[in-house]
Amino acid sequence: MMATPIPKIHVKIADQAHEFEQIHRLNYRTFVEEIPQHAVNTERRLVDKFHDENTYFIALVENNLVGMLTTRATRPFSLDSKVEKLDQYLPVAAPGEIQKICEIRLLAIEPDYRHTRVLAKLFQFALATSLQQKFTLAVVSATLLQEKLYANMGFTAFANLVGKPGAMYQPMYLVLASALRMQQRLQGRRGLKDVVDERPIESCSESCSENQSESQSDSQRVISFLPGPVEIHPTVQMVFAKAPVSHRAEAFLSLLSDTKARLCQLIGSREVEIFLGSGTLANDVVAAQLKRLNSRGLILVNGEFGERLCDHAQRFDLDFHTFHAAFGESFYLPALRQVLMQNRPQWLWMTHCETSSGILNPLAEIQALCHSLDIKLCVDCTSSVACVPVDVSGAYLATTVSGKAIGAYPGLAIVAYSHEVQPDRHIPRYLDLGVYRANAGIPYTHSSNLVSALRQALLQISSSRFDKIAHASIRLRASLQVAGIRILNPAAESSPAVLTLQLPDNIASGACGDAMAERGFLLSYRSGYLIKNNLLQICLMGHTDQTQLDALSRDLISYLSSTH
Repeated sequence: MMATPIPKIHVKIADQAHEFEQIHRLNYRTFVEEIPQHAVNTERRLVDKFHDENTYFIALVENNLVGMLTTRATRPFSLDSKVEKLDQYLPVAAPGEIQKICEIRLLAIEPDYRHTRVLAKLFQFALATSLQQKFTLAVVSATLLQEKLYANMGFTAFANLVGKPGAMYQPMYLVLASALRMQQRLQGRRGLKDVVDERPIESCSESCSENQSESQSDSQRVISFLPGPVEIHPTVQMVFAKAPVSHRAEAFLSLLSDTKARLCQLIGSREVEIFLGSGTLANDVVAAQLKRLNSRGLILVNGEFGERLCDHAQRFDLDFHTFHAAFGESFYLPALRQVLMQNRPQWLWMTHCETSSGILNPLAEIQALCHSLDIKLCVDCTSSVACVPVDVSGAYLATTVSGKAIGAYPGLAIVAYSHEVQPDRHIPRYLDLGVYRANAGIPYTHSSNLVSALRQALLQISSSRFDKIAHASIRLRASLQVAGIRILNPAAESSPAVLTLQLPDNIASGACGDAMAERGFLLSYRSGYLIKNNLLQICLMGHTDQTQLDALSRDLISYLSSTH
């Protein structure tokens, strides 16, 4: 028996009367009959309200329309009515480049062709044509069910969700030149078909929704549920891979300034400086500033990272005493207030998320307490920024990093402050916050690649991120507890992004962690404090989805059940 020949798919820009008639009828079937977005009519055809302004990219099989998408360049876009001040969320044009933006709408594919190359060919053709027409950027409203599909094609999420309950959309943009480079890299390897991952498209709105089952290749790859490095979004990877720019170039000065402004907005600080280094370096910068105060302080300790703050302080010969809570327990605030009243320290240093146990220390309450007693608060927010809302507007100094929940690459240490700082020749040059302030944040060589990736990651953080992490954490915690797995801390006192599992004595955390790595899931278990207490951690800081998390939960429960 001869195999059925694969029909040839022809893509083009619609320009014939019979093509437009088919477009109106596909429009009706999709946006009236499949999704009741518009009213029924006896003609069973729907002409888009922007029809005369649309460019229709269509896929034909033997002159029959099987798929379409449109671009439109006339402002206001449909997104302009949904996202206030839309342009503030979009990347600025490169020096010497004129920004030309289009909006992608009306992606619709006939059901029989949702397993074929139609979507890939349409996207390839629309991308190449838009670049020829000098477009630099495209925006789209992506249904939440299809957000991952667009991310795989290179789109970046921005702003809050738009729409109404039952029809919520994520605004996204695509830097067309970057998408083309990604497409070219994939030629001869997987091909764009695998990037867009053509699975069944169940319905379409301004964009289309898709079946959410994971492809086999995706489920088999290694996924990081570490506190760092985390899973990094494909668009952040693309930005990082660009050619480096000199740290003395105007373009880098603009890039750094914008990145710093976005960090300040995220955490509520007035100023921020970005160092090449880790969170350890950031905390050394804080210790150097505390040394300048020449006064006694207090360090809060309820885990490994509180102990590390003490080590920083000792190495700088700071005058301090400590206030302790047991490992895995939160601080008793009335007792802390009493200690502060009795000792009157000039500064207090604490961790927000004590990563070693997952405890989320009460930053807002301690910040208010320090303010009432005129105590300078310093806070290590390394594992809390971008996991939960963080406001350090009342802090003297605060630190975080690029490589955890912000979702960029490791290598940038971030120090936030809201007071005036001056250079101090008694501080080592590289640790002198005042030197960075006096030199617009660039006293020495910097990395445009790391900063570009950080900025791109910041662009993708919206308020919905915190809700997604919280929801995923609740769901994972419930499934593990139903299976009889003990979680170290109660949810009310914990970061939703750090679940610390207390394994039974007969199951070594190292063996469990190794077994999960073999199954494709990287968990945190190798640190000395985790080994000592037989703990295993699952961290929800990176670019992962609920399907991957559910797979982790099933495999972990299965392993522990079979070993018990």
